[in-house]
Amino acid sequence: MNPISIIRLLAVLVIASAFTISGYYRRKADQADEKQSFSSEHVWQMRFRVAGALGFYGGMLLWLIYPPLMGWSAIAAWPLALRWAGLGLMALMLPFIYWMFSNLATNITPTVTIRIEHQLVTSGPYRYIRHPLYTFGTMLFTGFILIAGNWLLMLTAIVALSALFLRTPQEEAMLLERFGDEYRDYMVRTGRYLPKLGQ
Repeated sequence: MNPISIIRLLAVLVIASAFTISGYYRRKADQADEKQSFSSEHVWQMRFRVAGALGFYGGMLLWLIYPPLMGWSAIAAWPLALRWAGLGLMALMLPFIYWMFSNLATNITPTVTIRIEHQLVTSGPYRYIRHPLYTFGTMLFTGFILIAGNWLLMLTAIVALSALFLRTPQEEAMLLERFGDEYRDYMVRTGRYLPKLGQ
């Protein structure tokens, strides 16, 4: 088996693990509370996000099944060392993803909503950053882009992640409305996507 085939196989295992963790906690949250409506998310934001996500996940699936299917958008002479680095980055994100979901627990939502029994989570990675899902997701996407060495995957990931980052202020406005000064104080001591230096 050649090195790229080994990397692909390991990438499948990492991705399957990440989706299993995410799916478990999302299903648990939906069982604990009513299903969430997407009506509060701006239509253009949702379309932008879905277009990017479909492009990225579709391209990722094609590359994992048979890389030549995505050969037309491959970056020429992509170094094997970068592919291994990407796999390492993805594997490194798995415990962080579990850490994040296990602390967020049933408060996870698929869109810009707040659950009826929503609690302000400030433990685990939330002690340092307010949106670790976006941070860890970006690192996971980056790892896969390094594995695949594909400009189309890079472009679609940028579109999907940009949509998430654009909706962050709307999410924070809803949390401010729900939790008031408690969330304001939390914003002062944490970074949005990266920890605040000196905190």
